[in-house]
Amino acid sequence: MIDFSQLDRVIHEKGRLAIMTVLASRSPRAFQDLKSELGMSDGNLISHLRTLTKEGYVRELKTTAADSSRPCTSYEISGAGKSAFNAYLKVLEAIVKQSRPS
Repeated sequence: MIDFSQLDRVIHEKGRLAIMTVLASRSPRAFQDLKSELGMSDGNLISHLRTLTKEGYVRELKTTAADSSRPCTSYEISGAGKSAFNAYLKVLEAIVKQSRPS
């Protein structure tokens, strides 16, 4: 029996799943890089990053660009985010395994 209630609702939304997938493999990532890679608008990306940050899954990093005094905002997955993402993937793997005939 598949227990879909085990899927983390914060991560399960398409935009947040995309952000978590990118940050789990390559972190930290600059806001502009995330925006370009994921094809999201500023507002959409900010909204999802705020949700992930509020849940403690993502951390915001403020730095200054080396070649100018321009501020640069980057994001990285937190330890809690890595744990939640790995748990999410395990649930998905279990769903896939149960849905395939043996």
